[in-house]
Amino acid sequence: MAHSAVSAGTLDTAAGVRIAGLSVVRNKTTVLQDLNLTVPAGRITGLLGPSGSGKTTLMRAIVGVQRLSAGTVTVLGQPAGHPALRHEVGYVTQAPSVYRDLSVEDNVRYFGAMHGRGRTEARQAIDAVGLADLAGRRAADLSGGQFSRVSLACALVSEPVLLILDEPTVGLDPVLRADLWQRFAALAAAGTTLIISSHVMEEASHCDSLLLLREGRLLAQLTPEELRQRGGSADLELAFLQLIRAGMAAEKGGVR
Repeated sequence: MAHSAVSAGTLDTAAGVRIAGLSVVRNKTTVLQDLNLTVPAGRITGLLGPSGSGKTTLMRAIVGVQRLSAGTVTVLGQPAGHPALRHEVGYVTQAPSVYRDLSVEDNVRYFGAMHGRGRTEARQAIDAVGLADLAGRRAADLSGGQFSRVSLACALVSEPVLLILDEPTVGLDPVLRADLWQRFAALAAAGTTLIISSHVMEEASHCDSLLLLREGRLLAQLTPEELRQRGGSADLELAFLQLIRAGMAAEKGGVR
């Protein structure tokens, strides 16, 4: 899928995402604390960590809908939430944004129209998530996995430069999860920057780069192979647990 054109000098599509000193405090609780990181363009970056580690809050900050307590978030060379990013950033939350009484195609065409896209782009987005044979079916009559993919198609139809997915494979069977990851890889190969959150460490192997969060802090930014090496295990989940234990030991020893 080709990316939409952007005005010269408005966006830097090679910039990815840059975050400096980001902190978010909500109801006197620190949700994110002094994050500094870079998300490379045209790659799949996995955002991993246990529930409550701040993954969704970080994604909301990148989209520009989260109030920041400190720091900056720059997306494609612009401050997060800038009007110039409106048609260039796609965000798929855990709650499907789909009209149940409309068909798959009508849903995707509706969201596409908001970005100036037509029938052709809608059909390309539907095909990209493997729902071409179900385009005329009412969303309410789909299985849970198919329903989730309609939301993804609704995000893809705008042909975003940056696509942010909040645990898109939750509740899906292994075959469907593998199929989606293949599609994510194809999008990245075509130039899309993807940020995908998960609490399933086995999915980390599909990513080019990993952001590991724990209790609102960035534990590490590294590749899957670097995680295996630092954690001393070929099993990514065991390697991640080892990094957590090492971090906890350092904190007890007074090292931040």
